[in-house]
Amino acid sequence: MLRIPTGGAPKSGTAGSAGSAGRLVSIGTVLTLLRDEFPEVTISKIRFLEAEGLVEPRRTPSGYRKFSTEDVERLARILRLQRDHYLPLKVIREQLDALARGEQIRIPAPTANGDCVDPASPSAVYGEVGRERSASTRVGRAELLAAAEVDEAQLAEWESYGLIGEAPDGGFDAEAVTVARLVADLGRFGLEPRHLRAMKAAADREAGLVEQVVAPLRRHRNPQTRAHAEATLKELAGLSVRLHEALVQTALGVRPR
Repeated sequence: MLRIPTGGAPKSGTAGSAGSAGRLVSIGTVLTLLRDEFPEVTISKIRFLEAEGLVEPRRTPSGYRKFSTEDVERLARILRLQRDHYLPLKVIREQLDALARGEQIRIPAPTANGDCVDPASPSAVYGEVGRERSASTRVGRAELLAAAEVDEAQLAEWESYGLIGEAPDGGFDAEAVTVARLVADLGRFGLEPRHLRAMKAAADREAGLVEQVVAPLRRHRNPQTRAHAEATLKELAGLSVRLHEALVQTALGVRPR
């Protein structure tokens, strides 16, 4: 459970005591509290959720936002419902209103064709934090639009620039959802799909280098060697992402958190 720390500025991942529940903090502090679990959250995202009426921070006489522990917990719940269940904001608002009334809620799990499965049924795939969701789980176009909070025209534009695409057998995988959310967040800062083509080209080149390393292992007859290839692929992908992040931060003169 997220708690607002007592005393000075909180460090990432710091959990304060329950006695600090009455303290109000700035939107920057809220961002720090949330980023351990939600590394992609941004100030613009929090402001967007406020504009949609999902959270209502207090305001100082000069207009600055101040968030309580309850506000931070509510934001975390909203972000989990988006990340783990791909629920649209309208449904999330209804879920939160029901909880506020003390009602029990049942979270539907979306399927690739846009339907929702009762979580009590054996075919439902969901959990409190959704980390047990199968890697092969796909979502439909409607779920992707809801997760990224964009319209069909925007998604079509992203597809035209090659930033995102459906799987050959239909639907979008979890990584496509992540890409959609990031492209949407960048768009709120004025970065358009045409600006992101260089990032996509760089990612394709990095992927090509990694694939060159593991290709001989993948072609091996020994099943254990092929399994090692997949493990190596994942490790190299993670190292590549970390290197890319470090290089961008170095180029911009940004200190890592």
